[in-house]
Amino acid sequence: MAHFAHARVDLDAIADNARLLRERAGGTPLMGVVKADGYGHGMLPAARALLAGGAAWLGTAFIHEALALRVAGITAPLLAWIIPPGEPLREAIASDVDLGVSDRAVLDGVVDAARSLGRTARVQLKIDTGLNRGGIGPGVWPSLVEAAARAEEAGHLRVSGVWSHFACADEPGHPSIVSQLSQFREALERADQCGLTPEVRHIANSAALLTLPEARFDLVRAGIAAYGLNPVPDVEVPGLRPAMTLRSRIALTKRVGPGSGVSYGHRYVTDRDTTLALVPLGYADGVPRHATNQGPVLLGGRPRVIAGTVCMDQFVVDIGDDPVEAGEYAVLFGDPTGDPDTPTAQDWARVLETIPYEIVTRVGVRVPREYTGGS
Repeated sequence: MAHFAHARVDLDAIADNARLLRERAGGTPLMGVVKADGYGHGMLPAARALLAGGAAWLGTAFIHEALALRVAGITAPLLAWIIPPGEPLREAIASDVDLGVSDRAVLDGVVDAARSLGRTARVQLKIDTGLNRGGIGPGVWPSLVEAAARAEEAGHLRVSGVWSHFACADEPGHPSIVSQLSQFREALERADQCGLTPEVRHIANSAALLTLPEARFDLVRAGIAAYGLNPVPDVEVPGLRPAMTLRSRIALTKRVGPGSGVSYGHRYVTDRDTTLALVPLGYADGVPRHATNQGPVLLGGRPRVIAGTVCMDQFVVDIGDDPVEAGEYAVLFGDPTGDPDTPTAQDWARVLETIPYEIVTRVGVRVPREYTGGS
């Protein structure tokens, strides 16, 4: 069945971005992050594209995401890092999923699950170096590392990694960056003193991958950059290509006179005889309601702006006297390589005072993903 709207995902772009980012990181092995349904691009197709592009690891937020990759036949090293109480630790251990450990309760739960299975669990200890979100605080780190070393000696687990996450790597020069790197190195020294020999030590996210060579260690994590969106817009990354294009066919056009209020609240009023085009996408599909009167759209070969309130299922564009007809495509965002007037997810983020991560991940399930490339 043909769909009036879709998010077209270029899998070759994702693979090429992975190659480019690994080259940018000096050949450091790369983890492709596929949480949140591959940042809205589709977790499994994105995972395969990243592996085709040379990613050595995959990363997910939750265990259920990691298990879905295993069920689909993905055998690459895989880390899941948010583990609330009650998560299926046994299934994860049996599926060779590395488990991110951010507190003692998780460590103890992993050890118990491993003991009951008679298997050695793989864990990656996360040190909180200053983000103050997940992770083991510096005051607790020594005792937890010692406990992990004892469990490793007993054969219940293997500490396969030590890692952390930056708070402000997308703000080059921010004083927290130096502080976090220093704390990370201290945490690694403590782990070494306890006899731990992790396979991978990693702290670099996309922003740090692009701007901080000293943060590469054994692995770099490519999240948003793998999908072609630059988390540090002031840093040029030639060749990075947005992988997602969100577009919809026009449902109808109508001619109206001057003084016509458009959409809920009449937040847009026409100032002349003009044509309105109805785009059947709305906030139920991930188009932010905040895009009212400011969301950029390419329509009829020209850049335009949403006219009036974004509704649940639709919004309107004022196209003036241009000869646009129902059935033609409106492009909300995509890759401007072919047409420099094409808005990008970064353009949407700038207008809405947010980040491109939010723009692509909120594209809803009503919008089918169509894939190109990846052969």
